[in-house]
Amino acid sequence: MSDKQRQNRSGLLVSRHNKAEDTVIKVKQMVIGGSSHILIAGPCSIESKDQLQTVAFALKQAGVRVLRGGAFKPRTSPYDFQGLGGEEGLKIMNDVAEEMDMVTISEIMSPSQIEIASPYIDIFQIGARNMQNFDLLKAIGQTKKPVLLKRGPSATLKEFMLAAEYLLDQGNEQVMLIERGIRTFETATRNTLDISAVPILKQETHLPVLVDVSHSTGRKDILLPCAKAALAAGADGGYGGSPPRSSFRTFRCQPADQYRGVSGILERSVRFRSVPLNLLKVDAGLGQ
Repeated sequence: MSDKQRQNRSGLLVSRHNKAEDTVIKVKQMVIGGSSHILIAGPCSIESKDQLQTVAFALKQAGVRVLRGGAFKPRTSPYDFQGLGGEEGLKIMNDVAEEMDMVTISEIMSPSQIEIASPYIDIFQIGARNMQNFDLLKAIGQTKKPVLLKRGPSATLKEFMLAAEYLLDQGNEQVMLIERGIRTFETATRNTLDISAVPILKQETHLPVLVDVSHSTGRKDILLPCAKAALAAGADGGYGGSPPRSSFRTFRCQPADQYRGVSGILERSVRFRSVPLNLLKVDAGLGQ
């Protein structure tokens, strides 16, 4: 990076030159950042209240405090299940989260969905496909609600940081970044996990940096090794997603011990490696 590039970036609101200390985000009674360890999980799409109650109960037993669910769920194929949409899925999620005393997180696709979702959702998510949806970034930036921003598969780190800058420029300082893999020539994994992005983003910004170990690889068998690699690189936590065919039936085959195992590994990483761990987000439908 040239001296001119460094100087330009140092003036950004996301820059660590602008704010030396790490950003700590508070959501209800929880703290994301610093020394807090939070486990987030849930289905890729909300299918029914029965589904979400079953999933949430199992996750709560495994130590999960934040419930994820897709109400407006975009898919690569127009023929895949897109989520319940509207307020139906949001109300189900809110009701189940209140029953289980959990925090909610869901993806927002357009500015028009913000007003509908805001009463039900504690944390907004901006997906990789919307990383440079500038109207959406500006609109969510004005809400001041905590937001998870995913890196686009073809986005440079500069573009990623500038997308986050839109949120902060509108007054929202509660922003978390997620590396979720980039598109390369490699076909062994769904995307290529850009581990180098973690230390660079941690050096360049003061925002929490997470890693999506599921969407970046698309392989359950290497999820834990990639999570360990992310933590070793300095990530503040992990984010897991589900394969396109994940469903309620798939989750029923997944033991809650899977999440206890992930949680245990992450706790040991913190205890023995002194790696900052602030947020783990694992989807309830990791698949077979």
